[in-house]
Amino acid sequence: MFLLKTMKSALLVMLIVVSAQAFSQQDSSAMIRYSPDFKFKDGIFLSFEQVKQNNPIPKSSIITTVAYDDPDFYDRVLREKKIQVFDNLGTKQEVPIKNLWGFSRNGVLYINLNEGHYRITMIGSICHFVASLTSYNSPYNSYPYYSYGYPYYGYPYNPYYSPYGGTQTSEMRQYLLDFKTGNVLDYDVESVELLLMADPELHDEFSSLNKKKKKQMKFLYIRKFNERNTLYFPKN
Repeated sequence: MFLLKTMKSALLVMLIVVSAQAFSQQDSSAMIRYSPDFKFKDGIFLSFEQVKQNNPIPKSSIITTVAYDDPDFYDRVLREKKIQVFDNLGTKQEVPIKNLWGFSRNGVLYINLNEGHYRITMIGSICHFVASLTSYNSPYNSYPYYSYGYPYYGYPYNPYYSPYGGTQTSEMRQYLLDFKTGNVLDYDVESVELLLMADPELHDEFSSLNKKKKKQMKFLYIRKFNERNTLYFPKN
């Protein structure tokens, strides 16, 4: 009797393991591992979730007078303050351009940030890109008002600036995009260390470096993280 129960228990464990492996294989088979050859579908992303699903609003669902075969289609459409689209459920929506997450053109991903659209040059679990940041200096004080415009949970922050005139300056800044949450962070040691926490071993390794080494090796550790934490997209 004891032997029979033991055999039944062992058989049950085997069935659970086999089922889990089958589910894992089925789940992974529905996903595509990101590689430099990966192409994002062309279209406009209303939210970061659409980016993660690689499921944008296609050109054909955008209501516009701009010809769909116009090579400057996205540049012209995104000059407007609002855009009208049919979403994936066929419902007509009117969306302010500042609320769009971004778009994809020729398989390349662009993010809406700081009142502009910028190509994401390195794709991975941690992305890296460069964008312009405009600051406004009021003539009444020396404190600049920055128009960060970070998209947070799909909705950009509305920039605030002095209405009383003053000087305006722009500079190119480096940013990071956490592909798990969609959060955008400054490209600095603090942000890199924060994002590496998702990989405790790599985080501990980076944390053990001195301040100078951390600054020098930020980009290297982002690449290490991306190699160890592969990015996947649905196969659709």
